[in-house]
Amino acid sequence: MQRRFIDYLVISFKGLAMGAADAVPGVSGGTIAFISGIYEELINTISNINVSLFKTLSKKGFKEFWNALNGNFLVALLSGIIISFVSFMKLAKYLLEYHPVLIWSFFFGLIVASIYFVGKQITKWRFATIIALILGAAIAFYISKLPSLATNESPWFLFLAGAIAICAMILPGISGSFILIILGAYKTLSDAIHDIDIKKLVIFAGGALIGLLSFSHVLKWLFKNYHNITLALLTGFIFGSLNKVWPWKKTLSWHTNSKGINTPLLQESVSPFSFEGDNQIIYAIILMILGFLTIFILEKIGSKK
Repeated sequence: MQRRFIDYLVISFKGLAMGAADAVPGVSGGTIAFISGIYEELINTISNINVSLFKTLSKKGFKEFWNALNGNFLVALLSGIIISFVSFMKLAKYLLEYHPVLIWSFFFGLIVASIYFVGKQITKWRFATIIALILGAAIAFYISKLPSLATNESPWFLFLAGAIAICAMILPGISGSFILIILGAYKTLSDAIHDIDIKKLVIFAGGALIGLLSFSHVLKWLFKNYHNITLALLTGFIFGSLNKVWPWKKTLSWHTNSKGINTPLLQESVSPFSFEGDNQIIYAIILMILGFLTIFILEKIGSKK
């Protein structure tokens, strides 16, 4: 595929959007990849990383290897994702602490629009497709209701958390950051990024790499053999995740760490009119509309050949 510099720049911007989404617990970078038209290319590119690819390097040289790897695409996308994820994770932490209603409102509008754009790509609706949609919604809703575990800083646990979370990050509708919260690894990772703890970051990245290379083959096979059912399942995931990104929450229980800092352990969605505190309803609606329109813009960019 011949691409110009401007094309790779657009891919990097899509990576920035994916990284920002993955940094927020409840939002999936996979959803952004899907809407922006690069999801299947991303899955195919990752799943093509195998032993035969490195044989190409030894027999035909770096240029053939780089083309087979789709290296320019990966570098453009990953640079955007990494820069955005590392920088936006700090901002997300601040916004979630001091302006939770507003940031969740924006992402709620974004997710609602995503349901439509992913769902419309299903070409045939059959009984199996409908079942997949319902099953996906039920799984995502169940995950969104799970309480968080206590923080765990074991190296093996961080490796495993990286492998599990990266699978969620490339699935539309399932938030990798939220999985990290459920596992009790989100704060460990955010602290490692803040403190530039190279050891912990390398352990997490190693787990993420193993999980990504393994899970991409499963997704590639599903798209090839069960395209509509897979799309329906992913649409269900996105629909079921709406509970997690609902802006108005009531905290049922808290977790206090060793430093005496309280973080919400279990929350439930409530009406904006029974929300304790300022519901910021006008600003929330405006941000929902902005989130909704953001997906329209991404989809417009993604649909261009």
